[in-house]
Amino acid sequence: MIIRDVNLETVCGVTSKLPDNTLPEFAFAGKSNVGKSSLINALMNRKAYARTSSQPGKTQTINFYNINKELYYVDLPGYGYAKVSRWQAKGKNGGKMIERYLRNSAMLKLVFLLIDIRHEPSANDKMMYDWIIYNGYHPVIIATKLDKINRSQIQKKCKDRPSGSWNGKRWDHYPVFC
Repeated sequence: MIIRDVNLETVCGVTSKLPDNTLPEFAFAGKSNVGKSSLINALMNRKAYARTSSQPGKTQTINFYNINKELYYVDLPGYGYAKVSRWQAKGKNGGKMIERYLRNSAMLKLVFLLIDIRHEPSANDKMMYDWIIYNGYHPVIIATKLDKINRSQIQKKCKDRPSGSWNGKRWDHYPVFC
């Protein structure tokens, strides 16, 4: 798809009502600072439309990017930055915001779960994965931070899968992209 038109159409905070979109939504979930906004910028062929930072927790809202008036990329807040229970983004309300979106978006078609390739998935990553499955979606797992490891490790890291299962579902049942 050639992206001609990009518009940050809706920004939802903790108390905001989620939009009643009529176009398909594709959400990007993952830990704080895993590269969600950077991936969205790359997919939109824009350098800095979605805000990025080397400081974790920059995205604290749910951002809806209208692409060619055909679909939405949804940038979810990161989780796991603050020392909190469960998979909550920058505190209790951020996690509830993500949970509310996953439960209530009628147009959500796919969730991309971004995982830092340098590390085994964290408890928060596994909880998000379980949540995605529980809500009836099949995650597409994207390994990020390949630029942070040696070239000789890339192939091995991309082939390795986390051990065990998450919520009874094997990791290798879903596509993983490096």
